[in-house]
Amino acid sequence: MANDTSTIKPYKTQAGGKKEQVTDMFNNISSTYDVLNRMMTMGIDTIWRKKAIRSLESIAPQLILDVATGTGDFALESLRILKPKKIIGVDISSGMLKVAEEKIRKKGLEDRFEVQLGDSEKLQFEDSTFDAVTVAFGVRNFENLEQGLSDIHRVLKSGGKAIILELSNPTAFPIKQFNHFYFHKLTPALGRLISKDKNAYSYLPESVANFPDGARFAAITQKVGFKETRVKPQFFGFATIYECTK
Repeated sequence: MANDTSTIKPYKTQAGGKKEQVTDMFNNISSTYDVLNRMMTMGIDTIWRKKAIRSLESIAPQLILDVATGTGDFALESLRILKPKKIIGVDISSGMLKVAEEKIRKKGLEDRFEVQLGDSEKLQFEDSTFDAVTVAFGVRNFENLEQGLSDIHRVLKSGGKAIILELSNPTAFPIKQFNHFYFHKLTPALGRLISKDKNAYSYLPESVANFPDGARFAAITQKVGFKETRVKPQFFGFATIYECTK
């Protein structure tokens, strides 16, 4: 199945489902995640994040859910740009959330940004709760992509938007070839050197290569109930912003 992301796992020789393994992986790399993110994307991810967040300016959301919030960078940037009343961040990795909590404390944002340990595919919120939902570089880690997107749709208010930023696969020459070299050769070597987890950054290119990006992803969002999904490729197709309206 095109939307079955459960078979791509970080640790092929270990037992456990994708969700369990992804949790372990992010706990392992949480202390070096931010540094590696900047290095791997050469800082361009900060531009993508801002563009994704600005896609929500037209609806001025006051209550936002940040799914797979990780170390909280996307939510913190959303607070700065959109100035909502509150953002709730959810993630399955306690290690990543500890980093996020430290950032929140340092910035004195405890009243506006709250993080919770939780399953992105089984959100513990009532239907139609949030004005907007955001996911940055997280949906390809879902064990069941369709289920996760369906739950995001469920907790959104009618007329609300889900903004999803995810890595994708360039198709044009020579960008496609450069992308393959960079993510399949250079990134795993860099990740092993800095994070000490040899599997985590080999999983990254494999998870991207097998992710149903572009029109295939938009078809899944529409299948789970979104009225419209705008597909916005970034930087020659290295990443894509999906603007999904309920």
